[in-house]
Amino acid sequence: MSRLICGVDEAGRGPLAGPVVAAAVILPPNTPLSGLNDSKKLSPRRRERLAAEIRATALAWAVAEASAAEIDEWNILRATLRAMARAVAALPVMPDEVLVDGNQAPALEVPVRTIIGGDALEPAIMAASILAKTHRDARLVALEARHPGYGFARHKGYGTAAHLAALARLGPCPEHRRSFAPVRAAIEESVR
Repeated sequence: MSRLICGVDEAGRGPLAGPVVAAAVILPPNTPLSGLNDSKKLSPRRRERLAAEIRATALAWAVAEASAAEIDEWNILRATLRAMARAVAALPVMPDEVLVDGNQAPALEVPVRTIIGGDALEPAIMAASILAKTHRDARLVALEARHPGYGFARHKGYGTAAHLAALARLGPCPEHRRSFAPVRAAIEESVR
């Protein structure tokens, strides 16, 4: 029987708002999906198509988050590792090995191997990258409706000039990461 290899990746470590999202994917052995790549190298339309294909063909997949409040409490690295552990724990089957993009791995009860640049090398990590990114993007589009005026649907929470201007004008919303310097600066400016 083939070993079950799980790829894990995250999306959203750098933005000023919203959760960090991790995905875990176990692809069927010897059944390659064409077009897989690092999610950042794919167009949004191509990511969405591949995400649907991944969800339909994967042996198992799960997506998990760590909220902006958790990021502020634990720091972005620890929150990311917790989201990764949550994603693996949510899988309906446990893998034999987990491959994580990067050089930091969550504490898991199965063997874990980190791979720097894994989202460009390992198909299961590429698939996880795509699911994490599409899930996070959808969450930020939904945030636009709950917190209008920030432009979340456009910039997805990243510190663009438009986002920083909205932050200065409106102050932070509950989804902003208060431990991140630009958000902290906006809070300090608003109390002056």
